[in-house]
Amino acid sequence: NFEEGERPEGFRGRRARIGYDLGTELIGASLWEVPPGEAAYPYHFHYGDEEMLIVLEGTPSLRTPEGWRDLERGEVVSFPVGEAGAHQLANKTDEPARILAISTAEDVDAVIYPDSGKTGVHYRRGKSDEYRGLFKHGTEVDYWDGEKPPS
Repeated sequence: NFEEGERPEGFRGRRARIGYDLGTELIGASLWEVPPGEAAYPYHFHYGDEEMLIVLEGTPSLRTPEGWRDLERGEVVSFPVGEAGAHQLANKTDEPARILAISTAEDVDAVIYPDSGKTGVHYRRGKSDEYRGLFKHGTEVDYWDGEKPPS
C-alpha cells in the first residue's frame, strides 16, 4: 500500500514501504512511483544505511555527486554510506517511472540534506519510528550546553 498524505509540488513520488509492511528489521524495501515532472525525494545521503535502486519502468533521472544522468529500465545502481552515496531520483520524462529501492535498515541513521542544510536523525526498529528529528545546520550547540552535574 502506498503511504497516505500529500507531498509538496515537485516531490509527489509515491512510496509503498514493503519492508515496513512486512515487519522486516534489517532490510528496507520501497516501491516508488514517480509521476512525470516530479521527484521521489530531496538530494540526500545516509550515515547509517546503504541503498540500491532497480529501475522497473520508465527512464528516471539520477542525481549524484557527479551530476545528473538518465537511468534505463532494468538498471541497478548503489549508494554507499556517506557523502559519496548522495542521490536524488526525479522523472524528467512524460511517462511514469517505477523504482524498487532496497537498503540496510540500521536502528539509527543520520541523513544529510545538502541543498537545504538539514540533518535528519532517525531511530527505528521494525514498524516503529521511535525517534525522528530534522535539524537545520547552524543551530548546533556545544556538547556541554545546558548540562549540570548531578546534585
